[in-house]
Amino acid sequence: MRLLHLIAIFLFATQVMAAPSAPVDDMERLLVEKGLLARIDQARQTATEKASELVFTALGFMGVPYRRGGNSAETGFDCSGFVKAMYEQTVGLILPRRAEQQAATTQKIERSELQPGDLVFFNTMRRAFSHVGIYVGEGKFIHSPKPGAEIRVEDMGVSYWNRRFDGARRVQSAPPSP
Repeated sequence: MRLLHLIAIFLFATQVMAAPSAPVDDMERLLVEKGLLARIDQARQTATEKASELVFTALGFMGVPYRRGGNSAETGFDCSGFVKAMYEQTVGLILPRRAEQQAATTQKIERSELQPGDLVFFNTMRRAFSHVGIYVGEGKFIHSPKPGAEIRVEDMGVSYWNRRFDGARRVQSAPPSP
């Protein structure tokens, strides 16, 4: 409920910030007087910067080999180990180790709502959420794909990934416990 309230305030605030006119009702006036609009804008900018840093950092790992159970650049990564490491290193959040656990502890979003830094899940092993990657924007994601391959960026619109798309999730600043 708190999240919905914050989203409503954010949406309201972005409309207010977009309009250069003076506040027209008591709620707008209160938000301006208390400096809440500035705080909301600052929080939005911080979130955008963190997502950019996450994507930029992840791209720096391109070419690192896949390794089942791997969780470091030195030994290689599997898909969920890669996602877990990127979030710990850039955002300071500790995600669960397995892809299905990562899906369970993050907020479901629609594919049309994807933003850089969101997680994308795929059914690659005939079970839900068996593969995970990090959305980088423009319909592309970065992941550690499979044995013999390296971390790379792929297009979600390619038939293979499109058919196996299993959902999108957003990592909250404090993921809910499983």
